[in-house]
Amino acid sequence: MGLFGRKNTESAATATATLPVDPALAALTGSYTIDAAHSSIGFTVRHAMVTNVRGTFADHEGTLNLHGTTPAESSASIDVRIASIDTGIADRDNHLRSADFFDAEQFPLMTFRSTEAAHLGGDTYRITGDLTIKDVTRPLSIDLEFNGSATDVYGNERVGFEGSATILRSDWGLTWNAALETGGVMVSDKVKLNFDISAIKKAA
Repeated sequence: MGLFGRKNTESAATATATLPVDPALAALTGSYTIDAAHSSIGFTVRHAMVTNVRGTFADHEGTLNLHGTTPAESSASIDVRIASIDTGIADRDNHLRSADFFDAEQFPLMTFRSTEAAHLGGDTYRITGDLTIKDVTRPLSIDLEFNGSATDVYGNERVGFEGSATILRSDWGLTWNAALETGGVMVSDKVKLNFDISAIKKAA
């Protein structure tokens, strides 16, 4: 199944004329609202060189625009409120909200706006776009797995995706660190972003 199309040098008209359309995918075409209550946007980062710290952003919202018949036109938009960061330790969360890291008071949102989507094969896709943290915007590609679609007990049409991306936080100006007596640093530059998304189709 393919929600997102590979880039093709053929014209859209030629592609439409020669490629069959999967009716099941065509039925998914529409605009979807991310269901924050059943979705997770989080991260994993190495701490003190020996263990991983995991955190989530509880407050986020976004939309997916899926095109089953013209899949390359699919897009995503996500806003994450930095103040909602939660690693399970209040002091650490407050430090992450401070100017040492995200400076949540001055830059309350982290945003992602897609610019391109591609099918990598099977149910695996890659969506590329602009990730903005603080006042820095840089490209980011996220590999996603399409988990399928279903109608829930309330009659909502849902789709599900999960995926990840790895970034260097220093690329977005998040450079705070502390040296360890035994060598190395307190916080790794490499951060894994994790996405588990459930989205509800908007009424036509």
